Amino acid sequence: MNPALTRPLLRTTTKSTILRSFSVAPSVMAAGDTGSPKPRGFLAEKDQFQRREAAQELMYIREQEKEKILALRKKLREQRKHMDELDKHLEELTKEQGGEQN
Repeated sequence: MNPALTRPLLRTTTKSTILRSFSVAPSVMAAGDTGSPKPRGFLAEKDQFQRREAAQELMYIREQEKEKILALRKKLREQRKHMDELDKHLEELTKEQGGEQN
């Protein structure tokens, strides 16, 4: 006969499961938890301090990006001015050599 058919479908509880004690472990805080209860809904994983810190980091990053953009715009203006000066110089050279009839 097939051994799978002779085994009982449900096992009875053993001695070790009956004698198991039910103790309550204290709640352990994860890294970054500040102890306040967690809100539900939008930004549920972050408490007030973490949200404020994230907002300050975003403001700092935006300020740094703004400064970089301003520096790039200034450099672009300087490059355009230099290109205009080179264009004027080329026009003067071509006029002196008689390359253009104006």
